[in-house]
Amino acid sequence: MALDVHAAELIAGLQAQGLKAFEHSTVEEARAVVATFTGLQAPPEPVARVEEAHYESGGAQIALRVYVPEGRAPHPVVLYFHGGGFVAGDIDVVDEPARAVANGAGAIVVAATYRRAPEHRFPAAADDASAALQWVADHVESYGGDPGNVVVMGDSAGGNLAAVTALRARDEGGPRLRGQVLIYPVIDPNAQLPSKTEFAEGYVVGAGDLDWFWSNYLSSPEDAKNPYAVPSRAGGLEGLPPALVLTTENEVARDEAEAYAESLRQAGVDTEAIRFDGLIHGAFWMSGAVPRSAEMRSAVVEFVKRVTATAPVA
Repeated sequence: MALDVHAAELIAGLQAQGLKAFEHSTVEEARAVVATFTGLQAPPEPVARVEEAHYESGGAQIALRVYVPEGRAPHPVVLYFHGGGFVAGDIDVVDEPARAVANGAGAIVVAATYRRAPEHRFPAAADDASAALQWVADHVESYGGDPGNVVVMGDSAGGNLAAVTALRARDEGGPRLRGQVLIYPVIDPNAQLPSKTEFAEGYVVGAGDLDWFWSNYLSSPEDAKNPYAVPSRAGGLEGLPPALVLTTENEVARDEAEAYAESLRQAGVDTEAIRFDGLIHGAFWMSGAVPRSAEMRSAVVEFVKRVTATAPVA
């Protein structure tokens, strides 16, 4: 399918501004660029209540933001990990989509940041994500949430962390999850699949950019064998919660994300995979610039409603 007209206009605008590739940027430059994505978003929706909080991990206090929708408690809960290549991104850049999901799904959304690379390399972010889930299990009831009705969600690097958190919760006897939402997740630094070549340049995040992000996150090549860094390296995916995997047509990580979705399906996990033709990596954050981001959000909302409305399997 042809590139979505709004995505094409956005790419052309970024190129005209001389946007530097992430792989040729400093860490601080990359963080500054990702922060500007708020300018591509629609005005944030009001929710009933927003509260700042924190959780503890690795000796640090790490920020959370809790979005409480209108309606009667207890609400289902979505724990949302932002993207940014493990290097950039924060709660502010996902404030607008978090509000939209909270209102659409009638769910409390807990947006969690985590220690970022390269100052804090693997396993810091993965450890933090699991600690954030435990915080939800221990504290979300006080906000009107149901700690037994939790979905993990993330986009890009946050999608990796959501997948890893689901694995660790299963393996380590952590809180039981009702679902996992993986939005164009980056799965495997060593994946050499067609999309990485086809969309290597010119689509916001290129192949070299993806390699740069991974090189900042992993401490050594051995880390790429660890399933809590690369979830496709898990010995088995059986027993994981239902999954929604969203991909966009024009992006380097598309094929590795879709391969992970197929592996989940083959392991007997209830898995829905949706590719959004014409769209690009980052579209979930681009509600003001790329109107079809609304299609992605609708898919998330419908999945969250479905998996949180049914009784868990004993």
